[in-house]
Amino acid sequence: MSNFIRTIAVLVLLTFPALASATTWNIDPDHSSVSFKVKHLMVSNVKGTFEIQTGVVEINDKDITKSKVEVTIDTNSVSTNVQKRDDHLRNADFLDVAKYPTITFVSKKIAKAKNGALKVTGDLTLHGVTKEVVLDVEQISKESKDPWGNLRCGTSASTKINRKDFGLQWNKSLETGGVLVGEEITISLEIEMIKTTIK
Repeated sequence: MSNFIRTIAVLVLLTFPALASATTWNIDPDHSSVSFKVKHLMVSNVKGTFEIQTGVVEINDKDITKSKVEVTIDTNSVSTNVQKRDDHLRNADFLDVAKYPTITFVSKKIAKAKNGALKVTGDLTLHGVTKEVVLDVEQISKESKDPWGNLRCGTSASTKINRKDFGLQWNKSLETGGVLVGEEITISLEIEMIKTTIK
């Protein structure tokens, strides 16, 4: 065997374990959700939801901090169970869904936290503006086989953003002081994933 062939063989053997450690999971939109809440009239919270369009999680089984997450959310799916309010959220005062049909999150860094939890730092693109946010992610559940033979796992995550950072400026002042809509938005995610491939 020539030295060149030996070198190629060694490189393949060294590379294969690293490739074999990454597992791809697709987020199941039918069993996942994105919810949010924001202050209304400075006295209560209004809650709403979005639908996940697509989502892929690549879990590095040897080093969880080398994993990757990408999620796309359909802005037109926004729902607060009040049609008039939802229509307002979809127009140019807020989400402007005709111009910005999706919200995306792409991870950049993952760090371990307490009790198996994770801090996932990534770029959130909303209303045409990209800002770095940190998701607090609970420990990923153990794998479970569904009745159709698929392997599934899940987790929950949350973060807070200021909507003005993303150009969502619309508001009205109140006679008693304060504003109609709060600036801080709390976002919560419930994620269920289906294993697809092992690299």
